[in-house]
Amino acid sequence: MNYKKYSFRVRVCSILLIPILLGFIQQQDEDLAALRRLYQQSSDKWPKASIDSGIKFQELGPLPQVPLQTNDPSSRALINLGKMLFFDPRLSGSMQISCSSCHDPDMHWTDRRIRAIGHNHRQGARNTPSVAFSWANKRLFWDGRAGSLEEQTKGSLSNPKEMNTDLATLPQKMHKIDAYKTYFMAAFGTHSPDLDQLVHAIATFERSIKTSRTAFDKFMLGDRLALTDKQIHGLHLFRTKARCINCHSGPLFTDQEFHNIGFTLYGEQKEDMGLYNYSKRNEDVGKFKTPSLRNVTRTGPWLHNGMFQDLSGLINTYNNGMPHPKRKEHQKDDPLFPETSVHLKPLQLSVAERDAILAFLESISSLPYPVNRPIIPGLD
Repeated sequence: MNYKKYSFRVRVCSILLIPILLGFIQQQDEDLAALRRLYQQSSDKWPKASIDSGIKFQELGPLPQVPLQTNDPSSRALINLGKMLFFDPRLSGSMQISCSSCHDPDMHWTDRRIRAIGHNHRQGARNTPSVAFSWANKRLFWDGRAGSLEEQTKGSLSNPKEMNTDLATLPQKMHKIDAYKTYFMAAFGTHSPDLDQLVHAIATFERSIKTSRTAFDKFMLGDRLALTDKQIHGLHLFRTKARCINCHSGPLFTDQEFHNIGFTLYGEQKEDMGLYNYSKRNEDVGKFKTPSLRNVTRTGPWLHNGMFQDLSGLINTYNNGMPHPKRKEHQKDDPLFPETSVHLKPLQLSVAERDAILAFLESISSLPYPVNRPIIPGLD
């Protein structure tokens, strides 16, 4: 081989490619600048979102204010009591587990485990969702079986895999703690609140939980430099080509609905029928509640069963259209065979586009809002 000729040709090719590469980079910069100009307008002037037929669309928006504030005099005593109870391990059967064991404020009110660990170190069937925005939820739990925070609290307290509490004897157990009586009186006007009052106090505290503003919130509130060009590109993809906004819409990035995204594991040992367990409607098999994507980069593992520990891997799976299991011969007439949502389909996102979406998800995540843990009455 004549290395001098080869080297000369490489140099010539490199010189010829430089203008092409520079032109490509310049075009990319111009495209991103154009996107920034579009998204620096009010959201009603943003590019049209890619929404499927039948979807109830709500535009993205800044973080809503928590409806229940701790400085509200009429609620302060109830919130303070609820906070103490939330962190008190004596509410559990073992007297070792509190609500905060799975919903830790330092972890955005999750436990960062694949699946929750509860009574006698037993592992639950599902990943722990955050209670940060529970005040906005129409249905609670992944399968929607609770219609209020009070109902959800009772469910977690009594679940043998969670707090394993005897609800019938819990009020009397708490009445015996003299140090609580002042707080019971301030919140309820009695030293002996019943079960409904105790769980209402916990639920009221949960309704007061605040979270920090994100870069996206600052952008929406007028700081047009709060998002990078890459994050704005991700925002655009989120609303258009990536189709995320079909389910993750509104200020909380959730449609509050239930969808089957292909992970029922039907017929397997870890099968989870989701909403069907509660509704008993065949069309609800494998459907789970759409979680809020706020703080999503800091609240993994992800999905109802925590099977994804890498957010990039989850994005790649969405890019591939998610699993769409096919019926086997013996399942042809099975009325309970789970059907993956028609809204999930291959996206053909490039690596750069997937990176941009991940960057945007970073922009709707923040550090945990600082919470001072309470002094628990009667505990040294």
